[in-house]
Amino acid sequence: MSIHGILGEQTTDYPTEYSPETLYPIARSMGRDVIGWQDDKLTVGIDWWQAFEMSWLNTQGISQVAIARFGIPASSPFIVESKSLKLYLNSINFTEFARWVEVQTLIAKDLSACVQAEVTVDLFGLDDEQGNEQSGLLIAQPEGVCIDDALANSSEKVALCEHPDASLLRDNEVETSGESVISDNPQPYTFYSNLLRSNCPVTNQPDWGTLAVSITTDKPVNAANILRYILSFRQHNGFHEQCVEQIFADLSRYYEPSALMVRAWYTRRGGIDINPCRVSDINLLPQPSRLIRQ
Repeated sequence: MSIHGILGEQTTDYPTEYSPETLYPIARSMGRDVIGWQDDKLTVGIDWWQAFEMSWLNTQGISQVAIARFGIPASSPFIVESKSLKLYLNSINFTEFARWVEVQTLIAKDLSACVQAEVTVDLFGLDDEQGNEQSGLLIAQPEGVCIDDALANSSEKVALCEHPDASLLRDNEVETSGESVISDNPQPYTFYSNLLRSNCPVTNQPDWGTLAVSITTDKPVNAANILRYILSFRQHNGFHEQCVEQIFADLSRYYEPSALMVRAWYTRRGGIDINPCRVSDINLLPQPSRLIRQ
């Protein structure tokens, strides 16, 4: 997966006039074809983008600032390349708007045209403490058990993988012992890891994130194996959305869950963080939130 041109250059001229043409769409099929799983199973969910360098002018020419959240449905045929979104948002910095709703309407129109689906846009004031609490912009904590120390008592050295390795999910000890890996009663598991890392396919820069999973399955979930699998993404070149969809597909294949939610909170770059979430049922979709590293 590679993209060439201005988006991969080290230096870029930032537009000072409204420039919707800078938005660069990327087909979701680029990542989903690699995953090789049923596309319709990956279209239930949303990608939340949070922009912390949002600014424009009022009719007096005074700069206005806000925090923005964009909701891109997982069913959209395209995503937007993050650097192109930063260029686009910067192009609004010196554009005058009489009301905040005009800013929201314009961005929603342009992003929806780019990804060819309806994008939601919300703007939040910096001093609106109650509003920010309700919107999930105050610092939250992932639910469940942190599995980052699952290998602390092991003597093994975890190897670097070039690509994600779903075979690491297999519980070799249980399988070789001849014990059944199926339980009569499906069990719910909720856990997270702060060790998700991958590389941007455009710039090759590292992307760090926190991954959270809620899964109900009749197979035992081994935290050490899950951690090994997450660590196998460390040298993988993939967009945030593709990485989450890969994890969703691999967990679905191996655990055959009756319910599954996979989400990630990626750290900010260029004033923007990306937070994809995929669910087996739309009713499992959580609320957007923000973690301490964002």
